[in-house]
Amino acid sequence: MISLKRSINSKINKSKINKEQWSWIMYDWANSAYGIIVTTAVLPVYFKSVAANNGVSAASSTAFWGYANSFSTLLVSLLAPFLGALADYPNFKKRLLSLFCWLGIVMTVGLAFVPAAQWQLLLLVYIFSAIGYSVSNLFYDSFLTDVANDSQMNKISTHGYAFGYLGGVLAFILFLVLQLTSGFGQLDGTGIARWSFIIAAAWWLFFYLPLQKNVTQKYSVEPTKAPFKGSFKRVFQTIKHIKQYKQVAWFLVAYFFYIDGVDTIFTMATAIGLDIGIKTTELMIVMLVVQLIAVPFSILFGWLADKTSTRKGILLGIIVYLLICVYALRLQTSFDFWVLAILVGTSQGGLQALSRSYFGQIIPKESGSEFYGFLNILGKFSAVMGPFIVAIVTQMTGKSTIGAASLSVLFLVGLVIFAILPKLSKTESGASRLDSDR
Repeated sequence: MISLKRSINSKINKSKINKEQWSWIMYDWANSAYGIIVTTAVLPVYFKSVAANNGVSAASSTAFWGYANSFSTLLVSLLAPFLGALADYPNFKKRLLSLFCWLGIVMTVGLAFVPAAQWQLLLLVYIFSAIGYSVSNLFYDSFLTDVANDSQMNKISTHGYAFGYLGGVLAFILFLVLQLTSGFGQLDGTGIARWSFIIAAAWWLFFYLPLQKNVTQKYSVEPTKAPFKGSFKRVFQTIKHIKQYKQVAWFLVAYFFYIDGVDTIFTMATAIGLDIGIKTTELMIVMLVVQLIAVPFSILFGWLADKTSTRKGILLGIIVYLLICVYALRLQTSFDFWVLAILVGTSQGGLQALSRSYFGQIIPKESGSEFYGFLNILGKFSAVMGPFIVAIVTQMTGKSTIGAASLSVLFLVGLVIFAILPKLSKTESGASRLDSDR
């Protein structure tokens, strides 16, 4: 009777999301305002306007915007494993997350105060804000192993993505109210853009505070008197002895391919929509609807993964994206585009969230941040191949829909590699391991 009661209590505790886990989840909600307002909706348009007013051609401003994004992405990608390894020392993870979080917040506020004539300074401040955003996300992801055990990771990770999407939509609605009312009759276009940066920064700061207060680092490597030197040494040792982490390495290869397809579909969707005659306003509505659909479906993916396995959830997500690529061949009308967008909304959050939790289950917990740094590299560099494939195929065929369909190659490669990985099974302690037998 007592053992039955303990079993029931254990299941109830496992199903509940505790205060620390909610605090971790809310950081995804917090920085989503930056992602949707600053990098997607407002700053690209605002920067081109500022640059044009200062005599910079449209082509040149687009090039400079591309250079800024490429530089910040490259810098973060190269530093990610070393910063991650540094965060694995005791009490370093939250300090580093806070440092780069504050860098992102302060620089986002700074965007609002750059003089209109200083387009170069605007670009520089953006680069620092993007670095703060990206690096703090690395530490945020790696905290997953601290706030959840292997049996909880799917649920917590998918809730993080779900609330991130929801937070982004609500923050974007605040911006739309500001824009549609012209700042309640008080602001011009420049004023609206600048206040949107302040809204994004304030949203980020306010919802970051629970993580700062309630989340703690539980796993770490042995401390050292020279942590910076030790971080570089550990990263090179991991690369040198990569054969010891064969399953991790092959998962990273699979992830590189299929996440490239996911990111490319998201970044190229607007251009493809415009090609088939969809108006900008409708595209904005589609983007919001996709975000909203992703909220319940991200949570659903977590539930399915717990009922079946993380592996099956990821395979399902990849297969849905394969169907999306095939469906892209028949894109002709607004209705077709809406169907495609809804399919994307059902799977994008779930696939990314389960990839994050699967990775957390197969890596050594004490070196989690270092390994998430490698995952960060693959996520960043994967954004190169997909757009290139779409561009080449589109130019050869004259149809962007065929270009989108060509991404099926990436999903097929990722699917095959991931499918042959050993299965995760549960040990008696509840931790996950990789079975060597098929």
